[in-house]
Amino acid sequence: MARNNNGARKRKTVLASGVFDLLHLGHVRFLEAAKKTGGANAKLVVVVARDSTVERKKGKKPVMPEYQRCALVASLKVVDQAILGHRNFDMTKVLEEIKPDIVALGYDSHTSSLERTVENVIKKEGLKIEVVKIAKFSSDELDSSSKIKQRIVEQVQR
Repeated sequence: MARNNNGARKRKTVLASGVFDLLHLGHVRFLEAAKKTGGANAKLVVVVARDSTVERKKGKKPVMPEYQRCALVASLKVVDQAILGHRNFDMTKVLEEIKPDIVALGYDSHTSSLERTVENVIKKEGLKIEVVKIAKFSSDELDSSSKIKQRIVEQVQR
């Protein structure tokens, strides 16, 4: 662990991000694993995607509005701070503002472009930020928002 100017151990900041629509156990496990990458006493800051960003990237708005998704994430015990992302998805600004030691990315396919973006910003700006990929935990049947939505549709159609 790095030390600050007084020689004391510096608390590492871990940055995680996501949509967090229909919050589920997979989200909680991802955030728990993300925080662990920072070691003991790490600070977890979570950036929750704006509705407009989700619509632009996925072609549809989330079920829950951004302020509710952010409030739910903020209420999780593992999360130290939850904030809404920039409307124009400016990763340079996010990294400059939060100054994370580690950026934790999820396993899902949407993170590949995010991973490239983060790595490009880190390289371009000469930042000393570690990027870690968090593995999927299990294949529980309701481990994604898409599966939850599908289950709801199936239940309604019965």
